[in-house]
Amino acid sequence: MDYKVFDFKDERDWLSGRTNGIGGSDAAAIVGMNPYKTNVELFEEKIGCHIPEDISDKPYVIYGKKAEKYIRGLFQLNYPGYQVEHHEFRILQSIQYPFMQASLDGELTDQEGRKGILEIKTSNILCGMQYEKWKDRIPDNYYIQVLHYLLVTGFEFVVLRAHLDSSWGKEIRTQVRHYFIERNEVQEDLNYLLQKEIEFWEYVESGMRPPLILPEI
Repeated sequence: MDYKVFDFKDERDWLSGRTNGIGGSDAAAIVGMNPYKTNVELFEEKIGCHIPEDISDKPYVIYGKKAEKYIRGLFQLNYPGYQVEHHEFRILQSIQYPFMQASLDGELTDQEGRKGILEIKTSNILCGMQYEKWKDRIPDNYYIQVLHYLLVTGFEFVVLRAHLDSSWGKEIRTQVRHYFIERNEVQEDLNYLLQKEIEFWEYVESGMRPPLILPEI
């Protein structure tokens, strides 16, 4: 096993535990691929100079949280070949790199006994450009997130299930998409992300601000 398991008694303790290192939602900011946060802003959060915005009361966050258990159940019905487990208030911590941690939407075991990650995304699509981000690929920030989970766990694969909602008058239409990632096909990207996370955490431990990473134009 490449990780330690921490099970918290409730959501409050779990949320507090998530602040102790680099989580999946942090990883994209480290490499300049988070559209909502820069690597410097993340650094300021990790050294305690800035308190991140609490978005737990946002409608899209509440929706995604409530929908997750139903989507996980639908996935299991659609793909009975996988065993699906979920531990609501669990954090996995890398043994080799203790500053790296993960909270998974689901743990998968395939018919060959291989371990994998289930990641669930819900999104309200407001324009065609948003659909393009999901066309034949995972948006960059979510791709980095699941790479981070592979680094923490050492698992062999990821299945990302996305529910993309759009409004047509009074009707809500949902597209369901699945993206399958094999660890051995993304090893170069994993190596790159690991190095960047190590470098970022060295800045956190030293208290020295990292150079700002600007998005590509």
